[in-house]
Amino acid sequence: MKNVKVNSDVELKDRLVAINRVTKVTKGGRTFTFAAIVVVGDGNGIIGWGLGKAGEVTAAIAKGVEAAKKNLVKVPVLKGTIPHEMEAHFGGAQVFLKPAAAGTGLVAGGAMRAVLESAGIKDVLAKSKGSSNPHNLVKATIVALSEMRDAYTVAGTRGISMEKVFKG
Repeated sequence: MKNVKVNSDVELKDRLVAINRVTKVTKGGRTFTFAAIVVVGDGNGIIGWGLGKAGEVTAAIAKGVEAAKKNLVKVPVLKGTIPHEMEAHFGGAQVFLKPAAAGTGLVAGGAMRAVLESAGIKDVLAKSKGSSNPHNLVKATIVALSEMRDAYTVAGTRGISMEKVFKG
């Protein structure tokens, strides 16, 4: 995964994926803290995720957004979908992404949907296998998207023309 530098004029929208309330029992009673996992994206192929922990929900979300802005990745989006099928895993979560025809919509659930919408992907078929832990699902989805390569990238890497990529 390669982090990407983004100009300050890029408008990043944040989406809350999950909030977890953590209870610590002390001599004085129970202490509650909150952990929030947040996804940010510009809707045009740039996404990032962050985890924020704080005593208040709003502070945890703000910390998550700041962490996500430091963790941005550029992913290829072709005509509202992804360039090819991809399977990836992170921890116990395993995700499968498949390009879909225009008009299909986002066929994905929960944490995967938040990541794909933030990236600006409109048509995709997605399946989550294994763990449904939102932290690992978000990370696995971003790993899958960041490992994708479009035809221009493949041609540049091989040092050949676009025509030869599809012929050979």
